[in-house]
Amino acid sequence: MSVPWSGEGLPPAARERIDGARRSGTWSSALSTGEFTAIRAAGFEPVGQAMGSAVYHVGRAGRYWGYYDCLYLNAGFTMSSAPGPVALSGDGAPSAGLVEVFDNARRTALDRLSAECTALGGDGVVAAELTMAPFPTQPNCLEFKVIGTAVRARGDVRSPRPFTCHLDGQGFAKLIAAGWVPVELLIGMSVGVRHDDLGTRTQAMSWGNIEVDAWSELVGDVRADARHQLELQSTRQGGDGVILASGSLRIWREPCMRASRFGGEGEDHVAESTMVGTTIAHFDAGSRRPPTLAVMPLGKRGERLRARLAAVESSPYGDPAEQRRIAAELAELGDQG
Repeated sequence: MSVPWSGEGLPPAARERIDGARRSGTWSSALSTGEFTAIRAAGFEPVGQAMGSAVYHVGRAGRYWGYYDCLYLNAGFTMSSAPGPVALSGDGAPSAGLVEVFDNARRTALDRLSAECTALGGDGVVAAELTMAPFPTQPNCLEFKVIGTAVRARGDVRSPRPFTCHLDGQGFAKLIAAGWVPVELLIGMSVGVRHDDLGTRTQAMSWGNIEVDAWSELVGDVRADARHQLELQSTRQGGDGVILASGSLRIWREPCMRASRFGGEGEDHVAESTMVGTTIAHFDAGSRRPPTLAVMPLGKRGERLRARLAAVESSPYGDPAEQRRIAAELAELGDQG
């Protein structure tokens, strides 16, 4: 790419792609036939695929001891059994700096997605999928990417800012028909650190079946904080609620940086919780009855179920319950499908 880019607005390659689509008069999407029909029934038209991406270097800068400080005052004493705190990013622990980096990267990718949607003449993006992956040539760099289909409402009323949501075409159409509108795709994240004190190590190595209190506290607090961050973002965006798309929890061990400062040894457990969802707002649809979303399926039922199962399995937001239900229907069909 020979065209210089300041980082503001659309990347030159994206601008060239969108200009080419406008000249051709065609649009592309990743919508299935059912999704396309449902979106049109709700009064929207697809205008093209939109994408936003950003590559961020994620280092372990910050305070002297880095992001993963357990804040345990007795970390230098290996025989201390005094319970320590869960150092939560949401409470201002050093890991808050790391969460801020991730939030900025995701926000940048989402802003570029919205910019592409606007350039395509869209009012919002449906079926937006957010992924995070290591950059191939640089392990400490991550690419944040979000891609979806931009849609435009039929009529003269335009949204002041494009909405973004994880809902597929059918889910989006049902939401609109029920008098709700998506506002923005949100990501709530929390990082918590808990020092493995003597009591924790004793419980973890016990011969009996007992709860490891510190680790239960760690995963409980970090999940609650991630959900709280999601709710705060929803409130700032003017949403009335959040439809959760996915939630993940990652746990690993780290050498205790605070203990090493005192010449000792120790270990901490780090938990990272991430929750993805779409904030939605209610609108007054008047007394008009919502339209019936009629979709006439074509082909054999078994083929449609297998296609739906493949879509659910490949989506990062696939519902395990729906996956089991479809698999059960396929099993019932047997040779008849």
